[in-house]
Amino acid sequence: MKVLEPSITDEELSRIEHDTFKYFADEVNLENGLVPDNTRPGAPSSIAVVGFALTAYPLAVERKYLTRAEAVRRTLTTLRFFLDCPQGTDPDATGYKGFYYHFLDMKTGRRAWKSEISTIDTTYLIAGALTAAGFFNRDTKSEREIRELADALYKRADWQWAQNGALTVSHGWKPETGFIKYRWTGYSEALILYVLGLASPTFPLPAESYTAWTRTYKWKNVYGHEFLYAGPLFIHHLSHLWIDFRGIQDEYMRSKAINYFENSRRAIYAQQAYAMRNPKKFVGYDRFRWGITASDGPGPAVQRINGRKIRFFDYKARSIPHGPDDGTLAPWAVVASLPFAPEVVLPSLSRLNKDHPEITNEYGFKCSYNPTFNSGRRKGWVSKGYYGLDQGPIVMMIENYRTGLIWRLMRRCPAIVEGLRRAGFSGGWLGHKEAQKGFR
Repeated sequence: MKVLEPSITDEELSRIEHDTFKYFADEVNLENGLVPDNTRPGAPSSIAVVGFALTAYPLAVERKYLTRAEAVRRTLTTLRFFLDCPQGTDPDATGYKGFYYHFLDMKTGRRAWKSEISTIDTTYLIAGALTAAGFFNRDTKSEREIRELADALYKRADWQWAQNGALTVSHGWKPETGFIKYRWTGYSEALILYVLGLASPTFPLPAESYTAWTRTYKWKNVYGHEFLYAGPLFIHHLSHLWIDFRGIQDEYMRSKAINYFENSRRAIYAQQAYAMRNPKKFVGYDRFRWGITASDGPGPAVQRINGRKIRFFDYKARSIPHGPDDGTLAPWAVVASLPFAPEVVLPSLSRLNKDHPEITNEYGFKCSYNPTFNSGRRKGWVSKGYYGLDQGPIVMMIENYRTGLIWRLMRRCPAIVEGLRRAGFSGGWLGHKEAQKGFR
């Protein structure tokens, strides 16, 4: 769509991508490939963020942020670590049943913070490994090894174990207490989890697991926009980082006569409509300033502002239209919306740069900001550090918007293609020769 409002230039967009990628370039432990969850001192690694790093290295080669040789070294170090790390029921292992603990010690690579074996974060790690396998396709010893390691990591994940006796997949497992009671039901960021699980050549999910999941979907009308509902904006982004849902539909989306890409576009318009209505009267919400999602926040705190008592949260999955919402906005959620609605996003980024220069620093946009919060010396709050979970979608979705690089790679990924077909997807690029080629 044509952008009618004042907008940022491609040069400015390029600078955001480059500055944001530096998080992965600078913060990584080059000895094991682990990347921290955030920039706070002592932060552990997040395996999802490692998956983002593995996905970002190919675009860094294309953009000349890294040489191909350097990207190969980083990728091999990471994949070797995860294939060789301790797997088992010991509470200080790195993984179990081919899945990995959500947080790992940056130096030792062992479980941190008594975190859970996470099925969704392992999914993002595997997606990153498969992206690397698609990009590093040369017939050299190092690049062949990348493809072999990525394949081995994918094959090791026991998706059937992760079902824990039911059709849907568990959120995770802990050695002390067993499986977490929550499952991946209701539309969520787990779309790619089911796609990869269905295609597993070793421990595949049954087709019925996908059907069981989509039966828990909820279709809603929010401010005149009908879509498959999820309140936090990140849910409408994360699976799309790797999968191009344009023109392809599963049974559920065929019944609604749209696809998941269009669904995300509608969710973005609903976000903008919510910000324009601003039902809770927060400072700064308007057509250009939106982005309500999982993010850091100024709380926990309670303040009385203009006669109203407002409860502020710390890190929380903020949501529309019913909350939680405390006036915190996330720039990364706006940038990650770029491929779906550039006519909304580009003017919003222009205003963000103009009205809030304080939220930009060495790695691009800070995680979040809250103009309503009174920090004492000044009005408003800005997050102090950066989160890898925010940095990854910025880099990946800018690149998908500009060149479609990740989507093009994954349209040839056998696991993605097969998983989509087993989930009942058809149409669009799935019928093209490109989807038949696979990785060499």
